[in-house]
Amino acid sequence: MQKTINSTEFRKMVASGARMLEINRAKVDALNVFPVPDGDTGTNMSLTMQSAIKEMNACSSNRFQEICDAVSKGALKGARGNSGVISSQIFRGICSVLKDTKEGGFDTKTFAKAMEAGTKVAYSAVSIPKEGTILTVVRLMSESAAKLASKNKDFVDFFNALIEVGDEALAQTPELLPVLKKAGVVDSGGVGLMTIMRGFLAAITGEDIGTDSIPTEAHDTGKSDDSAFGDNSDIINLDLGDIEFAYCTEFFIIHLKQMTTLADIDKLKEKLMGIGDSVICIGDLELVKVHVHTNTPGIALSYALELGELDRLKIENMLEENRALKAKLEAEKKEMGMLAICAGEGLSEIFKDLMCDRVIEGGQTMNPSAQDIADAVQKINASNVFVFPNNSNVILAAEQAKALVNNRTIHVIPTKNVPQGFAAALAFNPEESVPENKTNMTHAIDNVASGQVTYAVRNTTMNGFKLKEGDIIGLDNKRILAKGENIDETTLKLIKALKNDEHEMITLYYGEGVTEDDANALVEKVTEAFPECDVDCHFGGQPVYYYMVSVE
Repeated sequence: MQKTINSTEFRKMVASGARMLEINRAKVDALNVFPVPDGDTGTNMSLTMQSAIKEMNACSSNRFQEICDAVSKGALKGARGNSGVISSQIFRGICSVLKDTKEGGFDTKTFAKAMEAGTKVAYSAVSIPKEGTILTVVRLMSESAAKLASKNKDFVDFFNALIEVGDEALAQTPELLPVLKKAGVVDSGGVGLMTIMRGFLAAITGEDIGTDSIPTEAHDTGKSDDSAFGDNSDIINLDLGDIEFAYCTEFFIIHLKQMTTLADIDKLKEKLMGIGDSVICIGDLELVKVHVHTNTPGIALSYALELGELDRLKIENMLEENRALKAKLEAEKKEMGMLAICAGEGLSEIFKDLMCDRVIEGGQTMNPSAQDIADAVQKINASNVFVFPNNSNVILAAEQAKALVNNRTIHVIPTKNVPQGFAAALAFNPEESVPENKTNMTHAIDNVASGQVTYAVRNTTMNGFKLKEGDIIGLDNKRILAKGENIDETTLKLIKALKNDEHEMITLYYGEGVTEDDANALVEKVTEAFPECDVDCHFGGQPVYYYMVSVE
């Protein structure tokens, strides 16, 4: 159990956080949505952290006072973009508390106070704090930190609990910021912060960070089944007119005039708020960092020159940046793409392996709406998108989605179950035309006999079977074909009902409530019962159905 962090270990934490972010900065960059805060969030935050590390490594003292001052100063000097500047202020606040740590090191309660200070300083740095951003993530973590610290003296337990809170806060960001919800992603700055926090934890546990460290569990808006934190594919559909202030203007004020006061820095911030937004004006009488989105960058510079000299000036045209990005996405737009709808982690992964561009959750008891389907299609950068509903109750919604998309044409392949969807995806050939692929996919689903094994939900008589609630039943898309005492017996009866003499392949997809050992045991029984066929089995993870069965 590690109850305290000494200065050497704190150095390792900061370095590990920076390393974790640098490894994953491209993933964080990919989350940027229009209008961009300032270019690439991951890169900006990483460069900010690298500057802090450079200053920290140049510090020869191992006292908390000097180390914290170095980290705080380095982060400010290297801060880039909104996310980088806010990150620097989070560290400034954290370091303002930790710098008073005695030789024995700080405990979880002290770090909780540091998080609170980091949040306060970060919020005060932004002229109009916007929720649904990195600010929300750090605030919700800091609000829980004290309570978590009182329960967790061990830093490993504390950070695990704190990261869990941060992840939950991150998942909330699309609900607070409409542009995130529209693009189907969480806030990129928040992802960057959580990446740093995971780096902190890795330093404490001694974990080898490796080269690919963002966890794979999804943190999205709930509509897509992305493997990380979403993507920015919907940027191509967003309106350039959303940007009110076109020029991202950043610079430092150095060698401040002798007559300049702290009040003058506050007045500069007020002036900048009058000509733009996203205003950050922080520092002291030695160094001031300025950031503003404005249509008159020259006026912003003239205001600053009244206080001192300008250094490291950067002005970026955000409208042009996004025109270039939209042009790039248009140039990369392909002729055809595929969208599958299914429920079950394993089934989703199989569709992705079959080169489906996106997979959204849906199926029995959870039918997606036409808008859900349209939104997912809109995120695929292709002119024509083949949609596999994989459920008879979803086909009509997929057809209705055709009227809800822009610059896309939806082609619904009427797959009524997942095995048919797999067959359709396998039939796709990017070298052939859209009509040819549509024809091939439609023919492919006709060659698949498929069924599902589930349980009866009520007492009834149907298709010649007298059923009572809880009975195990096997069915195809239209009727009940089998009934048995248990899952294995019913699955064998279902296969026999589905199979004809031409079939050579039997594939089982096992769902929730079925273990891998259970599935392997059934494979042996199926192989013995149907020796003329090859038998394969895959994890599907689907709800409702114990097994999905495909006979080809």
